Amino acid sequence: MKKTYRIEVDCANCANKMEQAAGKVDGVKAAAVNFLTQKMTVEFEDGHEEKTVMQAVLRVCRKVERDCEIEF
Repeated sequence: MKKTYRIEVDCANCANKMEQAAGKVDGVKAAAVNFLTQKMTVEFEDGHEEKTVMQAVLRVCRKVERDCEIEF
């Protein structure tokens, strides 16, 4: 399953770091962050709950940028 979320990110470099960090989260098959559109696309691995995975993604993104928000 692939879904797109609205994300708050302040710079392109941070967006790139968030994309790399999110891609390493258990349950994420692939992640992409577009700084210009302020959107994150996440492809989930089978058998993982979306909400649980996205909470983990938000945690790793906040390590890059403390005030990051993802609408999920």
